[in-house]
Amino acid sequence: MNVFERLEGAILHLQFSNPPVNALSVGAGLVGALHDAIAKAVADPDVAAIVLSGAEGRFSAGADLRDFDNRPERLDRLRDLFTAIEASPKPVIAAIEGLCIGGGLELAIAAHYRVAADRARFAFPEISLGLLPGAGGTQRAPRLCGASHALDLILSGKQISAARALEIGIIDHVADDPVAEASRLFARGTLNAVRPSGEMAVPADVAEAVEAARQAKSLSLAALRAIACVEVIDTVPFEQGLSIEAKHFAELLDSRPSKALRHGFFGRREVARIPGAAKVEARRIDSVTVVGGGLMGTGIAIALLDAGLNVTLVEPRDEGRANARKAIMKTFDRNVEKGRLGAEVAAQRKAALSTCGTLEEAGEADLYIEAVFEDMAVKREVFTALDRIAPPHAILASNTSTLDVDAIAAFTGRPQNVVGLHFFSPANVMRLLEIVRGARTSPETLTSAMAFARQVGKTGVVAGVCDGFIGNRIFEEYLRQAWFLLEEGALPQQVDGALEAFGMAMGPCRVMDLAGQDIGWSIRKRRAAEQPDRPYSRVPDLVCEMGRFGQKTGAGFYLYPDGRTPQIDPEIEQLILAESERIGIERREIDDKEIVERCIYAMVNEGARIVAEGIAYRPVDIDIIYLDGYGFPAERGGPMFHADQQGLATVLDTIVSFAAGLHGWAWEPAPMLVDLVERGETFASLNCA
Repeated sequence: MNVFERLEGAILHLQFSNPPVNALSVGAGLVGALHDAIAKAVADPDVAAIVLSGAEGRFSAGADLRDFDNRPERLDRLRDLFTAIEASPKPVIAAIEGLCIGGGLELAIAAHYRVAADRARFAFPEISLGLLPGAGGTQRAPRLCGASHALDLILSGKQISAARALEIGIIDHVADDPVAEASRLFARGTLNAVRPSGEMAVPADVAEAVEAARQAKSLSLAALRAIACVEVIDTVPFEQGLSIEAKHFAELLDSRPSKALRHGFFGRREVARIPGAAKVEARRIDSVTVVGGGLMGTGIAIALLDAGLNVTLVEPRDEGRANARKAIMKTFDRNVEKGRLGAEVAAQRKAALSTCGTLEEAGEADLYIEAVFEDMAVKREVFTALDRIAPPHAILASNTSTLDVDAIAAFTGRPQNVVGLHFFSPANVMRLLEIVRGARTSPETLTSAMAFARQVGKTGVVAGVCDGFIGNRIFEEYLRQAWFLLEEGALPQQVDGALEAFGMAMGPCRVMDLAGQDIGWSIRKRRAAEQPDRPYSRVPDLVCEMGRFGQKTGAGFYLYPDGRTPQIDPEIEQLILAESERIGIERREIDDKEIVERCIYAMVNEGARIVAEGIAYRPVDIDIIYLDGYGFPAERGGPMFHADQQGLATVLDTIVSFAAGLHGWAWEPAPMLVDLVERGETFASLNCA
């Protein structure tokens, strides 16, 4: 952390540095150093203007959020810095390169002028953390660019370009060299008058912009508070507006939604850390061969092409190969039509794809990803061939969602090079990549797999080998309770509705209809033979026996007359009622609270077993898998974080009460959960272990 001073004529250049993103840290001393440098410059008669810039080609990615956990008063130090900059009697010009977001943007708009490079990016991303700009952003930004544009920035959290920032008035000039241009414009007299944004006129569009913003659906607590902050611009002085903003920020910082969102934000960083891993260099991956041209293989290929990799797709069936290529090309064409992708970039990605019918035709690659049918005999055939064909340095990966990666690795003579790369469907959309470490997977292979996840824009989370790994093993217990609830008195629409009201992106019946009921059926049949002591409800199997596999057949738990929209089907209700009668269960009224607690606490209990077994390194690994792969509500932070917030003693008491009821065998409390409650600790206490 440093602040570098350079006086050129009457202009003082202040460049601050706090790698890697120039975070405005109070704890590390950067904010205090900047404040001292500004005060010194104001008092120096030789200084006529101050040019403020960030080091290493970036301005600032904002405040260091960890500064304010349990220390909200530290934000006052940041606010004081911005007030000092705005109050400077000498012009302060922010010279902006790279990222200028969050607190970095609040720093820039506290200055009197802003000159930016054309590649600079601007944003208020606080909304994604359940917060609002808390150091003047809601009061200064509307005065610069109007309330409508400011609210769009604050509520969307999206980055905008320098050209757009200039267009709406957030910045004053775009230049190739912002620092040099700032000096030149000052010397010419263009930027030599003090112009505090807090003293600018209240924009005329406040009422209209606030009313429009409130029309949006499902506004979060943070969004409502941000709108309220902008609204007061019309009625209170600037200083009072800052106080109102600070009050709302402090309340949001202590709110459960924000704590959960921040848990997810920092958790995604934490899961990239492999405990105890030797420091080895990741292998470079430029070319990938994907084996299997079905839905999953096609999605994986698109994701890799989007990341700029050269991809060969191997599919032995001529029709399957043609369909895969067609689907990939159509995806890029559609992205061009919707403005998500430039035509030139799309053409480059298309050109990076080749297809062939055999592995022998594919040529050498750095990474091979098998995405064939979920059957061990088929996996054996593929990996035996890969062992024969792939170059010695290549990583051999299976996209299996449940099968034993150690058994797959044993099909080769190089188990150290074998790893699981479990993509989630659709692979080009879903953020999660479950990285399965085998017993003999080398540290280099595991490190390379994690680097590959970052390379293709995925959140990589390491899992050990067990049936279903982390995500699907826990999901099995979630589904088990959902199906038992149907037997006992609930119907699909109630189970789905309760869990969707809790915040799940989609209820379990709808999820399985979307994924394909036959997939779960196949897994249940295998597990029924392997785990006879852990029975399932027959309800989903009966649905499958009717040939109802979900959306792809037009019917599953629901009817899909248009192929997508679920409709309640009385025939399924009759099937469920008949099954309850057949097995002798007297149906009862089940409330939504029981549905949520049984499904979610089943996940928590199994998650505790998974951590205890070392399948997951930490509880937060489970949370990130569920946030990024299974539609768990972000404002609840994942199942393990949610359990901490509910109180582990309360969760354990509820689990014990379920153990006294029907299917009590499924509710044996996990020893780790019992131990944490006895010691008065939380799952969070294990995240730094």
